[in-house]
Amino acid sequence: MTTPASAPADTPVGTPTAESVLAVASMAAEAIADLEVTVLVHAADWVALHPGEQVDTSIEFGMRDLQIAGDGAPTIDEAAVAEFALAVGRSTDAGRILLGDAVELQHRLPRLWKRVVAGEVAVWKARKVAQATTSLPMDAAAAVDARLAWCAHRCSFAEIDRQVAKARAEHDPEAAEAARVEALENRHFDINLRQVSSDGLVHVDADLDLADALALEEAIAAKAKTLDPQLPLDVRRSMAAGLLGTSDGASDGGQSRAVVVYAHLRAEQATVDVDNTRSTVTVEHLRDWCTRAGTKVTIRPVVDLGEELATDCYRPTDAMSEQVRLRDRQCCFPDCTRPARDGDADHIVEWPTGKTRSSNLSALCRTHHRLKTHTPWTYTRIPGVGHVWTSPQGRVYVSSVVTEPPTEPPARHTA
Repeated sequence: MTTPASAPADTPVGTPTAESVLAVASMAAEAIADLEVTVLVHAADWVALHPGEQVDTSIEFGMRDLQIAGDGAPTIDEAAVAEFALAVGRSTDAGRILLGDAVELQHRLPRLWKRVVAGEVAVWKARKVAQATTSLPMDAAAAVDARLAWCAHRCSFAEIDRQVAKARAEHDPEAAEAARVEALENRHFDINLRQVSSDGLVHVDADLDLADALALEEAIAAKAKTLDPQLPLDVRRSMAAGLLGTSDGASDGGQSRAVVVYAHLRAEQATVDVDNTRSTVTVEHLRDWCTRAGTKVTIRPVVDLGEELATDCYRPTDAMSEQVRLRDRQCCFPDCTRPARDGDADHIVEWPTGKTRSSNLSALCRTHHRLKTHTPWTYTRIPGVGHVWTSPQGRVYVSSVVTEPPTEPPARHTA
């Protein structure tokens, strides 16, 4: 790499020049690249400090050892993943991937690892190779290492994929054939509820078998013809897709439309927070959902997020679990964004010492619920601050989730 010349000595402080901007940016980029190598090397060191044993998939709720790279690479004690992830500013899932990439490179791609440590191959490019070889047997990974290590700094993603496919075919032909057959089956139907627009619209993406696509087109076209002809055709088709499988309220034994919407209505705002998708819609939009033909509307009791509910049992009541989900909205472990609705209501102070009451419950995803239950991780909730976690190494982290009850309890509508 060419070393840039220094900025002129008489350049006034605070007055950037083209030369000085490029010089500083270049030095910063080199420093960042060096630091990325340092993090990767320490990721491998962390795995070495917390070795796992043979993976036991029969363990359901407890901590278990994880295979984070390909065959022959070391495993890691699952309890150690979150500590390193938070230390480098990543979620637990992202941290596990980083640790796995480091181990894959160090133990199964040693030639490439040597070049990365020497600063000759960018960390992001090496990690791309590592993630592609994780599913290969040991000898196939070695073949990819031999073919790509010398040119990894300039090879394309397509070339990486080609070399991985070639090694798989040469060293594991049965897996190669299985991958070929699997590649033929790419049908999917995705409704992106986690990416809702400000207008309440959701993107739908699909690849269907031709026969299924023709049947779906026929059903949508037929349903669209029964809707208000004053509406644009595309709008009627989108509405028809949402009405598939319903009877539009008819009493002929068909199913009525059932869409559950958890809506938070607060006096100080003119919009509605939708808990299901963590999005915002207008009051008029919510009213439109509730008044469409074939929609059954049930108004349930208001859930007061500030109320202190309690039970003598270990397991929270349904009302308490729902209160925790609506209050916390997502997992309360730092940097975790999994929805609370998919997780558990955890006792902050373990039961029976800590009672089953609202103030002693927080939403945790299953991964971090297991982490808190089976390792020395501890946490508490501090009003106005959030959830303060202490790791086994004594490091303190504050989650970004602050769960303060609103001044006006939200209403919940089920449409």
